[in-house]
Amino acid sequence: MPPAKKRPRSYDPARTRAAVLAQFGHLRQAVRGLTDEQLALPTRLGDWSVRELAAHVTMAVETVSRNAERAEPARAELTLVQWPAATAGRAADISDGTRRLAAENPDLDALYARTEDRFRRTLADTPGTRLLAARTGAMALDDYLVTRTVELVVHTDDLNAAVPGLDVPHDRQALAACSRLLADALAAKAPGGATEVRVPPYAVVQCVEGPRHTRGTPPNVVETDPLTWIRLATGRLTWADARSGAKVAASGERADLSGLLPLLS
Repeated sequence: MPPAKKRPRSYDPARTRAAVLAQFGHLRQAVRGLTDEQLALPTRLGDWSVRELAAHVTMAVETVSRNAERAEPARAELTLVQWPAATAGRAADISDGTRRLAAENPDLDALYARTEDRFRRTLADTPGTRLLAARTGAMALDDYLVTRTVELVVHTDDLNAAVPGLDVPHDRQALAACSRLLADALAAKAPGGATEVRVPPYAVVQCVEGPRHTRGTPPNVVETDPLTWIRLATGRLTWADARSGAKVAASGERADLSGLLPLLS
């Protein structure tokens, strides 16, 4: 008998909303304190400067407000675990918009303030079931907010990597939601039960075709910390570098995830 189909993971809407606001707040506070010299530093995101990265962060939140103002789609087009794959192919459009936004808004704190104010009003006025016409595909607001934790957590890590000595904190709930969504996306991309991927303390998923274990320690195990997992899933870190740097523990003949990563970039 085939295994029962796994139910989609659920996320607490109130916690997700609080997590997005908290992580955006951490980033706003950090960006407010950056000097002109720091804002001019390069990032690991192509030719973006720190200023452009900081401006881009507001786009990840502003898109919620902007999509809520559009006509509501007739039906949902995208599930949460489909979202990472749906982001492919939008890099050029995003890059052009980011550069324009950074050039038009030299006062970044004012940009963050406007974005946060609109976002809070959107959350107050919009039910979580309301469908948003996102460019990746129509999604309910509550689901779309989970994807915002990925954007904010990943770009927090990008900012920390770009500015020496900067240590912008990660909201625990945002980090948890981001880790879980990306782990579930891996399981959706490579369905099966041969390999167990562990991202303690937030996520455990089974994936990859092959013999399915039913009890005890599975024969194929991958384990890593949340930030390493997120870097792997988003292309910030290669599987080979993670293994050589002892950032990932992998055992078993089906524990090599190099052919499945990244999930988005």
